[in-house]
Amino acid sequence: MFATNLDMFVHVLATNDKLQVATLAQVAVVGRGSNTCVYVIAIFTICESTEKHICITFCFKIGKTATETYQLFHQAYGEDAMGRTQVFDWFRRFEEGRTSVEIDPRSGRPSTSRNEEMIAKLRTIVRNNRRLTVREIADDCRISVGSCDAILTDDLHMKRVCEKFVPRLLTDGQLEQRQTIARDLFERSCEDVQFLKNIVTGDESWVYGYDPETKQQSSPWKGPTSPRPKKGRQVRSKTKVVLLAFFDPEGIIHHKYAPDGQTVNKEFYVEVLRSLRESVRRKRPEKWLDGD
Repeated sequence: MFATNLDMFVHVLATNDKLQVATLAQVAVVGRGSNTCVYVIAIFTICESTEKHICITFCFKIGKTATETYQLFHQAYGEDAMGRTQVFDWFRRFEEGRTSVEIDPRSGRPSTSRNEEMIAKLRTIVRNNRRLTVREIADDCRISVGSCDAILTDDLHMKRVCEKFVPRLLTDGQLEQRQTIARDLFERSCEDVQFLKNIVTGDESWVYGYDPETKQQSSPWKGPTSPRPKKGRQVRSKTKVVLLAFFDPEGIIHHKYAPDGQTVNKEFYVEVLRSLRESVRRKRPEKWLDGD
């Protein structure tokens, strides 16, 4: 009986057929003798993860204890043997009546998280709170950081950007008023093609101070014996000033630098607009209307 079973073990293990190994292990249970350990060692040497569970149930069925099974594992596998906790845990499962040697399916994160349902879920989460980090979104959806980043960038075509600083945030009423004015200007420009040419636009910006004269502009006349004049290279000043410029399609109409220490408030703007009226009257007389 044992010689026949040994030949069967060698043939089956050579084909690496899990089902035949399990069946042969059941048949070998009827044997009791010194050759039993040979069968166990032969199986341990060739089998891998699931097959190791077959070896544990084989040892259990032939009457080995958990400690003896663990010792046989180390004798057969050495450093690649299962840990003591794993061997005792699977041995206990077979004692409690378990028959399957396959690993139970794990609950938790799905095998693939990049699907239509997950994409829609991430779209909703980001729209509700656009300041969440990729890791926070991944933890909330129970997916990997890599999958979350791929969905955001490749599927939703989103990217994280820094917020832009503005002087102040407009209220809903101010935004609505700007929209109304823009719509009115657009409608008037559609009715009159010359309308946009009559608009004077103003803007303000911080600028550095420079010497307005270039090297060519400051070229003087000199005699044959006179030394060549020198001019210092332009260097950007360390201070900045506010420049207010008003222009139309033909060019600059009026500009003004805010004095150092001047607060740009409504009183200052009133004076600027008064100066602008005079500049429009002198430089664009065709746009000047009496009484305006």
